[in-house]
Amino acid sequence: MQFPPLTTHTQTVSFHIASDIIKKSHNPLTLKHCYLYTFNYAYHHSQLCKLESRQIFDNEQTNKLLFSNIKVDPSISPFIKNRFEIISSSEDYSELLVNIKKENIHDEGFKAEYLVLHGDDTTYPERLKKLKDIGLVIVGFPNFKTPTTTYSICNYQNIWHFGVLIKHNSDWYKHKKKPRSFSNSIGIKIGKTLVSIASKGNKTIELLDACCGVGTVMLEACFSGLNVEGCDIKLKRCEHTRQNLAHYNYNANVYCSDIKDLNKKYDAAIIDLPYNLYSYSNDTILTNIIESTAKLTTRIVIVSIADVEPIIKKSGLKISDFCTVKKRGRSQFTRNIWVCEKESNSN
Repeated sequence: MQFPPLTTHTQTVSFHIASDIIKKSHNPLTLKHCYLYTFNYAYHHSQLCKLESRQIFDNEQTNKLLFSNIKVDPSISPFIKNRFEIISSSEDYSELLVNIKKENIHDEGFKAEYLVLHGDDTTYPERLKKLKDIGLVIVGFPNFKTPTTTYSICNYQNIWHFGVLIKHNSDWYKHKKKPRSFSNSIGIKIGKTLVSIASKGNKTIELLDACCGVGTVMLEACFSGLNVEGCDIKLKRCEHTRQNLAHYNYNANVYCSDIKDLNKKYDAAIIDLPYNLYSYSNDTILTNIIESTAKLTTRIVIVSIADVEPIIKKSGLKISDFCTVKKRGRSQFTRNIWVCEKESNSN
């Protein structure tokens, strides 16, 4: 599948810079925001990306970037390309260089990159010159291939920023070649987004994939380092999930069980409800799945091609956010995604 090119990209020049500066420079009293995140997504995923942004950062990205004081691993999201950890900012470029020099940065094996953001019309030769300027106020030797730290400079709305660039790890794309799948299972990007939404970017939670199918969601949760377990009533699906997990050397429990028979508590759950395409489904089945899952956790992300909002509300859940995602390809339909919290007076 082809996607539009990144709207934020990098030009690379290597210089040497210090590694311990982040710890002493991230003072919220002196910086309005500690982090700048850049995003990339295809048009049909724009609403999904905004939903994820609201859930992780309590704010929507704009122009495919977002300033925040919330720190998350960019690789937990399929849309976050970089986390830029701001060290110094200034409207005056010369002042920025003075501030960088004051940091007395020393580091062996550093690489510098220019991060181009929305509205930045700095020409390529000018970018290279500015990277050279930074190199002159840094002490050390570069490493082009395996840098110890990647530092970056960028300009947004006439303000210059300098900091450390943490890049997205795209190794999760290997899950596209999982040994078991079926045509209408959710794609890995949606699966990865469901994990980031359910966890709010917190890797320490315990997560349940309540209708795990072939384990698409579980693969993404395992890659992100979450403690995840899966459940499905169909033995064949459980076997396929276990095969997919084993293929990538992931360890996670998969229960072949009706969800109502589980009695363990979780911090959050994801339900990709049966589509009534290859498996039979009706309101009674859907109600059992949602109500049973609501007994196990207080936060649920629900996915369905049908409008199950009445069932969600009947189950004692409050809908806190919502979006739709259209499936492209031979079989076209729209997935509805609800973010739900358990009502305070619910059992």
